[in-house]
Order: sequence, then structure tokens, then C-alpha cells
Amino acid sequence: MARTNSYKRPKDTGKTLLQMFSYLGRHKKIMAAIAVLVAVSALANIYGTYLLKPVINTYVLQKDVPGLIRMIFFMAVMYGVGALACFGYNQLMVRTSQTVVKEIRADLFSHVQTLPLKYFDAHTHGELMSRFTNDVDTISEALNNSFAMLIQSFITVSGTIVMLLVLDARLSLIVFLFLFLMALYIRHNGKLSKKYFSEQQAHLGSINGFVEEMVAGQKVEKVFNHEQQDFEEFCRRNEALRVASTKALTYSGMTVPTVVALSYVNYAVSACVGGLFALSGLTDLGTLASYLVYVRQSAMPMNQFTQQINFLLVALASAERIFEMMNEEPEEDEGTVSLCNVRQRADGTLEECGEYCGQFAWKVPHLPQTAQKKEMQMLRSRGHIPTKSQLRTATEVTYTLVPLKGDVRFQDVVFGYVPEKTILNGISLYAKPGQKIAFVGSTGAGKTTIINLINRFYEISGGTILYDGIDIRDMKKDDLRRSLSMVIQDTHLFTGTISDNIRYGRLNASEEDVRAAAKVANADSFIRRLPKGYDTMLEGDGANLSQGQRQLLAIARAAISRPPVLILDEATSSIDTRTEKLIEKGMDALMDGRTVFVIAHRLSTVRNSKAIMVLEKGTIIERGNHEELLEQRGRYYQLYTGQFELE
Repeated sequence: MARTNSYKRPKDTGKTLLQMFSYLGRHKKIMAAIAVLVAVSALANIYGTYLLKPVINTYVLQKDVPGLIRMIFFMAVMYGVGALACFGYNQLMVRTSQTVVKEIRADLFSHVQTLPLKYFDAHTHGELMSRFTNDVDTISEALNNSFAMLIQSFITVSGTIVMLLVLDARLSLIVFLFLFLMALYIRHNGKLSKKYFSEQQAHLGSINGFVEEMVAGQKVEKVFNHEQQDFEEFCRRNEALRVASTKALTYSGMTVPTVVALSYVNYAVSACVGGLFALSGLTDLGTLASYLVYVRQSAMPMNQFTQQINFLLVALASAERIFEMMNEEPEEDEGTVSLCNVRQRADGTLEECGEYCGQFAWKVPHLPQTAQKKEMQMLRSRGHIPTKSQLRTATEVTYTLVPLKGDVRFQDVVFGYVPEKTILNGISLYAKPGQKIAFVGSTGAGKTTIINLINRFYEISGGTILYDGIDIRDMKKDDLRRSLSMVIQDTHLFTGTISDNIRYGRLNASEEDVRAAAKVANADSFIRRLPKGYDTMLEGDGANLSQGQRQLLAIARAAISRPPVLILDEATSSIDTRTEKLIEKGMDALMDGRTVFVIAHRLSTVRNSKAIMVLEKGTIIERGNHEELLEQRGRYYQLYTGQFELE
């Protein structure tokens, strides 16, 4: 009860049920078998209780011992079949539910991979993770326990009511009165417990978020001596959680005892009235015995049925949140231009090759020529049937291979993360193949935004971005991003060995490639000094390494991907000057003939750039190389000489 009531009910139950049934429908035969086994188990219990009537009237009162033995044996076989059916549907339900949950989890993860970055910008990590943890677990629990139990409880309640009416309709009025009182109480108590469980969930989220912040910010907490204040705040939130939890559990804990108490009263009243009926000859002893067992059993399945409905509603609410995420529009990709490996023929032309040949090209498709289409239409209009070769010539798509050089051009690009606020205002720039282009400027000037647009993480509002003369909107996003390798300031390392993390840039890389990339990034020396070298395990985002070492591994990961274009977003901010110079030499060798985009606050790292763009409020206010910008004595000069600081 504590878990179920801590969630809201689904907004659109019908739609959610349809999507849920689409998963259950993949296992129709097994689900049908489960339903049959549940029905057999429930009906065996109901019919077994009814058999008390003939056992007492026909065999016990008549002292028919052989008949009694046969009847007892028959009842034992029947209850045994019910027990086997119960065991069978439990085993089937566990396996099926876990399979369904696996499918839901896999589909959810697969769809998340297709969502655009703006979706993740609008949702917290905790909110998204709760879909994979809390919501999936809730569905798993409901399928494991509630689905079969709901069917069994429904059959038991329905069957019990029918048998009560069959045995004695007059006595059933007493039972129906108490069942009505139980239903009213369950509904009233359910509303109160739901209210306080909602409060409990809110306070629980508050305290979890607070603890997460405190654990992540331990260093800051100790620097400012905030231990006592934070402990007092924790105690305040903890007390609020205690109060809400106490009220929630108090009301939810009263449901079962109250229902049981009412069932005892119901049984006592029914037994007394039934005894009077038996003494008056209005009913027989066998009927009364069977009837009273049904009365005793009537409360529990009803209570279970109500609880299972609550469980399922909660599971549907969780499923609704999951399906809402699945129904989010994936990242659009209408691109047709792909990236391929190529080699150069003897005559200087390019040809596509399957393996890595050291060169890349854009594979640009061309639609069938209009003249050919018209010719085919003319042949048909004259009654001529085009040959297969003519049709193939008219419908085949041809391709042109455009060498990947790294020529990037922005033409009057306008962009804003939200329509109300523009970040880039008519940006125009170009980066010729092999050039190192640097962006400098204050925080929020639009430097990282330009990089995000090159990767097409976001769609521009106006203007055009050309990559080797091709509009990036015509390129397949995966291929566009495969042509780029990016190193950002906030490195992220995965649980695994150092070799695994470097190889993340190219999964089929050999161990020699891994070591070569590490040497390029100047990471080889510190890796070899580690206890297990390249086999050293990293956990917690590489917490056992320094920030500079983590940055070196990120650069090695970019190097191993053999990127035609490299983007460095504050990539050397955590590295000392000496190491930075060694890395620059390695990068110069790696990026020979390729384009490099650099974002840096440390101006010494951009001095050797072919062109430096100074941005301010989404506009390029200065451009040129280091010497040219110093001669202009503008903003770059002020930044370099310390007369103006980046904010």
C-alpha cells in the first residue's frame, strides 16, 4: 500500500491500456494459459466450499462412511488440481512479466537514444532515470503479483456472491449489507491514505534531492563550514517526512484490520441468523455450513480485489509516464548524404571502399534525371512498354563522391534555444580545410552554441551551414557527427578499463591503436605508471584520476576515432601549460590537413590559430589571426593584455 498510493493515477487510462496490451499481446498464448489456470484455481476453491453441503447432508448425517471417503478423496484431487494450477500460473506469470518488462525497458532505452538534446535540456537526470527504475519496477511488481491476483479475486468474489444467492438468498442480504459497508470504508480510507502518501512522496523527493546535493558538494560544505546548518535542514525535512509517513501508514494500515473486523461481525450475525433458520427448518445443516464458509471467505477476496485495482492503476500511471517518453518525437533526420571511406584511383578519381583507407568522402545522391522520366512517360503514352534496362536507367539513383576536406561555412546563421531569445544574430564565418579556428569571448557569447550547431544538435532558425559545400541539413546526422570528434571541458568516463574508455572512440580499434592514441594525447606516460596500466579499472566517472588525467583520456578517445574534423571545447583547461604544449604538438600531427575548432578562455592556447573569432552577445565583433587582432587594439587586445577579463 505504501508504494502504490505514492503515485498519481493515470491521466488517460484507455490509451495506456492499449499500449500496455500491445506488449502483453506479444505473448497471447501464454497470457491465455495463465487466465485459464487462474480460473481453474479459483473455481476449485469455490466449488470445494460448495461440496460441504452434500458431504454433510448426504454422507455425514446419513452415516455413509464409504461415500464420505470417496467424497473426501474427490475433494482432495480437486484441491490438488487447484494447487497445481496456482503453481503453474505463478511460474508462467513471473517469466512472462519479466520478459514484458525487459521488452519495455529495451524499447524505452532504444527510443531515448533517438531523442533530441533539447528534450534532455528540459528534463532533469533524476526525472528521466525514474522511468527506468521506479516506473519499470512498479510495472514489474504489478505484472508479477496483481494481474493474476486480480483475475482470481474477481472470479472468487463473483463466484462467492453467486453461491451465496444459490444457497440462501435471504441470508445473503446480511452479507451484502456488510460488503457495502466494507466498500464504503475502503473507498473513504483510500482517499485519505492517497492524500498523505502523495505528501510522503513529495517530502521523500525533497530529502533525496537534498542528500544527493550534500553528497556531491561535500568539499564545498566543508570549505564553508556548513555542516551544522545542513544537518539542521536535513532534520527539518526528515521530520516533515516522518509526519507525512506516519499519517499515510496509519490510514493505510487501518484498512485490513477494519475489513477483517467487519467480516468477523458479518460472520457472527450470519451464523446466529442462520442457526435460527436451521432450528426453524428454513434451511438444512449442510447448506448452513457451506454458507458460513462462503461468508468467512467473502471479505478477503473483496479486499484483495480493491487493492489489486489500486496496484494496477498505479502501474498504469507508471506505464503512462514511460509511454509518454516513448511517444516523444525522435530527433528528425531527413538527410540523404552519407559518409564513406574512399581511396584514390591512379587517375585521381575516388572510389568507395569498405575498410578504412585514410580518406573520407560525402556520398551525395542524385535523383533520376527529369528528361529520362519524361521519356519513359512518352513511351508509355505511345503504347510502348519500356524495357527493364530502360526502367532501371530511369529509376536508379546515382551518387557523387565529394571529398571530405573540413570546409565549414556559416552564412547569416540565426539561432535561439527558445523562440523568445536569440543567441546567434546573423553569424557568418568560414573555416577552410586544415585551418585551426578559435572562438573567444565572454560566457554566453555563443561559442559553444556554434559548436553545437556544427554537430547539428539543434536546428538553426535562419541562414545556412555548409560543410564541404553541402548543407548540413542534407546530411545524415549520424554521418555528420561521425566526421567530427569533440572534446569538451566536462569529461565523462565510463565504468571499465582505461583501454575501454579510449576505445570508446572507435570500438574496433586494436591495442596498438589505443596506445598510439594515448601517446598522441600525452597520456601514455601516466597510464603506464598506474598499477595495472591500460587495464586499470575506472569507476565513478574516473574518480581515481585527476581532472587533467581524465581530460587526457578524453583527448585520446577523440584521437583514436581518426576524426576528419576536431572540436576542442575548453579541452585543455584542466591541463598544465607544459602538458598542453605537448598535446598541441600531438594534435598538430593528428590533424594535419584537417579542420580544428577551438574554444578557449586561456588565450595562449589560440595564438597559433589561423583565425580567431571574438564573439560578444551572439555577434562576431572581431576576426583575424593573433597578430592582426593585436594590431587592431580592440577587445582581443584588451583580453590578451589583461585590460578586460572574460566574464
